[in-house]
Amino acid sequence: MSLSLCMIVKNEAANLPRCLDSVRGLVDEMVILDTGSSDETIAIATQYGARVDRGAWHHDFAAARNQTLERATGDWILVLDADESLVPEAIPAIQAAMRHENHLLVNLVRQEVGAAQSPYSLVSRLFRRRSDLRFQRAYHELIDDSVAALLQREPHWQVITLSPVAIRHWGYQPGTIAERQKRERAKTMLEQALAQQPDDAYLCSKLGALYLDSGQVEKGLVLLHRGLRAKPKEAGVLYDLHYHLGIAYSQINQPQAAIAHYQQATQQPILALLKLAAYNNWGSVLKEQGDLVGAEAAYQTVLQLDPNFALGYYNLGLTLRAQGRLQGAVAAYQQALRLNPHHAEAYQNMGVVLLKLGSIPASLNAFRRAIALHQQQGNAAEADRLRQGLAEMGWEL
Repeated sequence: MSLSLCMIVKNEAANLPRCLDSVRGLVDEMVILDTGSSDETIAIATQYGARVDRGAWHHDFAAARNQTLERATGDWILVLDADESLVPEAIPAIQAAMRHENHLLVNLVRQEVGAAQSPYSLVSRLFRRRSDLRFQRAYHELIDDSVAALLQREPHWQVITLSPVAIRHWGYQPGTIAERQKRERAKTMLEQALAQQPDDAYLCSKLGALYLDSGQVEKGLVLLHRGLRAKPKEAGVLYDLHYHLGIAYSQINQPQAAIAHYQQATQQPILALLKLAAYNNWGSVLKEQGDLVGAEAAYQTVLQLDPNFALGYYNLGLTLRAQGRLQGAVAAYQQALRLNPHHAEAYQNMGVVLLKLGSIPASLNAFRRAIALHQQQGNAAEADRLRQGLAEMGWEL
């Protein structure tokens, strides 16, 4: 089975080598559409052996994706963005999935590196090359609608999901979104799409989430509830609607409504790993409401889903500390720091717990590290506050 990599790019010289290196030995050809690069993107792509077309950008991601599909010749299509890379450990599973004669679409788990909220998502990026499989929607483009139409005509085909993480997405790194003004571009394009399809639950979910992210909570609530009223059948869309409603109600201090929506989100029949963010947020609401036993159970579920989720250990540490289980809290903070050694708040909270346990040297070392990290991360005010608090207790750091 031959495989074509299909990409659209613009000014991706910094990201493109990592992406193309990740698919070496897997793909048989690279088909790239450049929509106006002024850096070394085209030269880099050519060095990797890609066939590069130049095209104008018409504010339509689906149309651009489909141009690359027209040029591909492989039996299968893999779609990546330049700020993504394939996880090497997932390649054998991808190859096995392509060999199955009835597989049509393979959904891949994507890790959102640096994302403040959902650390995992599911993307439809690996599918058979067919003229009747094309992307739709100008923004948040999807192949899924044409897949669904094909399944109606040819029901023997199968859509499967590979459970291991297959793609890492680096677009949520600090500063990246602000630099490219992705949120504003996304909002504009989604608003235009929603004007044409006002009751599209998927669009309501995506745009509603963007409104929440920009502080427009009431607008977000209206759209997310409109999406629910549309009664979408897709479990993933229902999860997103309930998940973001949980966030919205947390933001306006309605914890019981938030909990109800997080519960609804976790009950959707989707891959368990994708529910991690809902469980994590649910635990945070329970902790704030004083239900420490419930919060601990939620965080334990998070860590069962992903034993390498640093924030889950940090939140568990906060919960155990609130219960007075100080040794357990220290262990949880240590695990969080093993996974994320740059987490200033974890060092700071561990310092507090170690101080309560009487481990003064270890406590001061933790505080010292927290202060240094706060300084490095541009939070000088918190570093000064912590340093002053320690000085008032008789310790100069």
